[in-house]
Amino acid sequence: MSHDYPLIRIRDLVNRFGDHVVHEHLDLDLYPGEILGVVGGSGSGKSVLLRSIVGLRRPNAGSIEVFGEDLQQLSDQRRSRLERRFGVLFQRGALFSSLNLQENVALPMIEHIGLKRSEAEFLARVKLALVGLPVNAALQTPAELSGGMIKRAALARALALDPEVLFLDEPTAGLDPIGAADFDQLLLTLRNALGLSVFLVTHDLDTLYTTCDRVAVLSQRHVLAADRLEVVENVDDPWIRDYFNGPRARAARQPHRPLEES
Repeated sequence: MSHDYPLIRIRDLVNRFGDHVVHEHLDLDLYPGEILGVVGGSGSGKSVLLRSIVGLRRPNAGSIEVFGEDLQQLSDQRRSRLERRFGVLFQRGALFSSLNLQENVALPMIEHIGLKRSEAEFLARVKLALVGLPVNAALQTPAELSGGMIKRAALARALALDPEVLFLDEPTAGLDPIGAADFDQLLLTLRNALGLSVFLVTHDLDTLYTTCDRVAVLSQRHVLAADRLEVVENVDDPWIRDYFNGPRARAARQPHRPLEES
């Protein structure tokens, strides 16, 4: 994993809703090829942070540099070109219910890169296979699928434009433990195969221990710690102690310290 210049570099970020300050003096980096887990208590602004980076929310102050360019300083056109290098998986999947999976995944390719429908649908089937969905799923609508299949289909759509950075918002929320574990393995496989960098908002301890190279803890409006798990879990802070040393964390830590890549 390369720790040269960060792909995403956030400095002094401020996000406010009226008088309510969500983030203040928040600094965070995402490095090429890493899976960064972002955790924090309810209301710590994990999703707000993700939305700020992907361009869905304009921060009140601070800078977000992506691929070496400050998002706030770019023209709309340049910015939209940069944002095409992102893939985003929202918590509820956000698939179009009236379209089948193949159409859902083809849509960004038709809209953003002007592919013909037949080409886009062929590539959509490739992406659906890549995330482990059976061939016949391509013609099914989201209503016909299980939660786990919807997550995979939404992941296929996030991968539609061959992004360099994948943003995942609680990807295993609502999945049973087996489905969640399968998703974690899929994420590792895709990161290794496609060379992705991943910004992963989660509260799932199993996912953190299985997939993440580093973990950032949001607390008290900023990043309290961002480091390897074994470093972060020993930070002397009440929230970190409760989160990383409760019974669920001990269980998550046991079976799978991530295997070193050979």
